[in-house]
Amino acid sequence: MIRSHRHLCLEITIAEDVSLRRGLSSTHARIYAVVSRIPRGRVATYGQVARLAKLPGQARLVGYALAALPEGSPVPWHRVINARGQVSVRQDGGPMARVQRLLLEREKVAFDARGAVALDRFRWRPRPA
Repeated sequence: MIRSHRHLCLEITIAEDVSLRRGLSSTHARIYAVVSRIPRGRVATYGQVARLAKLPGQARLVGYALAALPEGSPVPWHRVINARGQVSVRQDGGPMARVQRLLLEREKVAFDARGAVALDRFRWRPRPA
């Protein structure tokens, strides 16, 4: 689906409105709006999401924003991986890295023997607005 600049601005405005009512920053809302656009079967890197959210150099902030999502959020957080094409290991040692990989595999995203996704094949390439 091709989205117009006006449509994307509306998505960001809605995401910001919902986020601000939940006490989240407009920065997080911009990140969530970008991540919500990643289609099934595609992935984006933290840095890519940061650049698309007009936050270049803020890949780590993308990780913090995704970690702040409430359980059951419709934002497809699992489609964001690191620049090496891998699921990032969680600091708490919990099962979410395995859950993330399983969710991606369910969407037919393939991992190699090193646990990496072929970014040249599965990276999301949004059309310019």
